[in-house]
Amino acid sequence: MAEATHDAVHQHEPPKSFIRKYIFSLDHKVIGIQYILLALSAVVVGMLMSVLMRVNLSWPGTHIKIMETLFPTGAPGGVMSPEFYLSLVTMHGTIMVFFVLTTAPQGGFGNYFLPIQIGAEDMAFPFLNMMSFWVTFVGFLVLLLAIFAEGNATVGAWFTKLGEALGSPGAWAGGSGTVGPIGGWTGYAPLSALGKVAGPGQGAGVNLWIISIAIFCVGSLLGALNFITTLLNMRTRGMTLMRMPLTCWAWFTTAVLALLSFPVLLGGGILLLLDRIAGTSFFIPGNLYVSGALQPLHTGGSPLLWQHLFWFFGHPEVYIAILPGMGATSHILSTFARKPIFGYRAMVFAIFAIGMLGFFVWGHHMFISGMSPYSAIAFSVLTLSIGVPSAIKTFNWIGTLWGARIRFTTPMLFAIGFVSLFVAGGITGLVLGQTSLDFFFHDTYFVTAHFHLVMGVASIFGMFAATYFWFPKMFGRMMNESLGKFHFWITFIGVYAIFVPFHAMGMLGMPRRYANFGEYEFLKNSHSLVLFVTIAAIITVAVQIVFYFNFFWSMFKGKRATDNPWEATTLEWTTATPPPHDNFAGQIPAVYRGPYEFSVPGAPKDFMMQNEPEAAEVAATLGDTSGNGGNGQH
Repeated sequence: MAEATHDAVHQHEPPKSFIRKYIFSLDHKVIGIQYILLALSAVVVGMLMSVLMRVNLSWPGTHIKIMETLFPTGAPGGVMSPEFYLSLVTMHGTIMVFFVLTTAPQGGFGNYFLPIQIGAEDMAFPFLNMMSFWVTFVGFLVLLLAIFAEGNATVGAWFTKLGEALGSPGAWAGGSGTVGPIGGWTGYAPLSALGKVAGPGQGAGVNLWIISIAIFCVGSLLGALNFITTLLNMRTRGMTLMRMPLTCWAWFTTAVLALLSFPVLLGGGILLLLDRIAGTSFFIPGNLYVSGALQPLHTGGSPLLWQHLFWFFGHPEVYIAILPGMGATSHILSTFARKPIFGYRAMVFAIFAIGMLGFFVWGHHMFISGMSPYSAIAFSVLTLSIGVPSAIKTFNWIGTLWGARIRFTTPMLFAIGFVSLFVAGGITGLVLGQTSLDFFFHDTYFVTAHFHLVMGVASIFGMFAATYFWFPKMFGRMMNESLGKFHFWITFIGVYAIFVPFHAMGMLGMPRRYANFGEYEFLKNSHSLVLFVTIAAIITVAVQIVFYFNFFWSMFKGKRATDNPWEATTLEWTTATPPPHDNFAGQIPAVYRGPYEFSVPGAPKDFMMQNEPEAAEVAATLGDTSGNGGNGQH
């Protein structure tokens, strides 16, 4: 079926105009780079917001001149108000989760390399692929519009007039002085469902936030359908499922998760928007008083329904963010350890087990919501069970490295860093997965430390590893190794300096989303810890300038790369650098072996390419004359 689909898939000619080649491109490689550039832009905004939050926590009352100029209402006199701080928390989380952690690993590297790694000339639906990026890009612009709608009085007045024209002035009122909603990236109801009466930023900011997420969901669904179809139907001759690189398995599983989870968030967002502008009561309880005033339009919805809908998406989202990093890490560890991946089939099944179990554990985010203790026990057991496939992957990574002749390149360092951060963050997940412990740690900095390590920083280390590894193939030049290693060590030390103290803060009972801890007697002695974290955060954010310089400078001035500078084995390294329009210049390769055949006994060199027919003497050495290859990856 794969070969027939290869012949039947729509072929498009190389683009001739600038717009068709670089803007509205149908080429999956250009679209992948567009996703990466979008994520690189979004992460700058997200990091600046995190620095502003840290500055306010460490030096409350600090006068920041530019904030007084840009946000005179939310930061009067240049001093950040608590509501402004909460809006930074909301927008930072939303941008990082959706437009960085979801966009770059799957939309960026997945779009670029999945078709090449399976021997396809493009994605199954090139036009749909183009649409998925531009829909995502529009979603990001709408989210940025929330900053202006709430932060700028003139733009806010326009949205207030729009709300009056639509008959729902409270839902569209803007100009509150914040940079968006104040309800957190989870958008919990009823705070997010009431409109302006719920507080600054809860008017036009929430509407634009919901619309942005809904648009993003549509773009992700288009991409997920494309990934699944491409992988199942467009593999080249000999590329069986068990000969695919683990990166492809990770991207495939991620696409399945997105296809099943994003519609739930999309539906929940539509219901939330209806509560705000149409007077429905899906998430707003009856007889609700806000600031002493009864909300008469609402007759009895359930705020917990929003939590169920959001977290049914939200926990698979954790794996949507990290599974591509797991795939890239497995791929890179094997390449630079010069060994086959330890337990290939076990790694495949572990990827799928993590994805499947991710749909049954959303309730561990709701242990203190008043759910039945029996339900809590079930969610707790299922949560702890995810540790089994996660441990399989971790021990197999260690097994791959054990006794290896490791090449400590920059991508290898970031891959090892990914393993370290994944384990460090995952251990605290076992703590939070137990109801009795979660009651104490819930909504403290302990939770913040856990999900930043395992979902945020670990995923970003996977992205860094992928960037340094595949940059030569994408741009035909090498990134600077010295700058890359400097970037790794400062970032690696920096993230531990930030998030290990977070665990200590959580044990002290320090609550999340508080703009100033100095007001609380039991937290006054922790100020030195808060200050230490802030300094570490500023240094860690600042060193990312080195990465940006290395990335863009190397794109034009880096050392020329050969077609296979890392001596890797998979199909992307068999084609030209950068790959031609149809990936293989009309010569689609056949596959004869698994993806990680390093150090094969009797082979003339320490790696064998997937498209390399097996020589008779090597087959005899392996005891396999069928031409299927070794290492159990048949």
